Amino acid sequence: MHSTLVEHARCLYGDEYRSTPECGLEHQEHYFVEELTFADADSILAMLRELCPHVVDGRLPVWVRNLAYRLVLLQRPDEPALMREAAENLWLHGPDWDHIAADLKSQADALEAG
Repeated sequence: MHSTLVEHARCLYGDEYRSTPECGLEHQEHYFVEELTFADADSILAMLRELCPHVVDGRLPVWVRNLAYRLVLLQRPDEPALMREAAENLWLHGPDWDHIAADLKSQADALEAG
């Protein structure tokens, strides 16, 4: 078992900034998705920031990033900075999700005005 979500993601998808560790575990995506699904917001954000520190980089699949941000926002629904971070990610990998990104930005603005 991996000790952190970051470690599990790095083993499964690789990392542009560090070498993929040799861990000897069987890597199947559905195990990672299960771990991600029940991870706390801090663990998910650590994974995103460690493996994709500049939003445009990283080897995490777009669907993993989208799911990760969605799970974080469900746990922290009142954090405008996280909403904007998620919106940036969606705009970068859109245009399918541009309307969702715009909604997140509007919600963040409303919370700050609030």
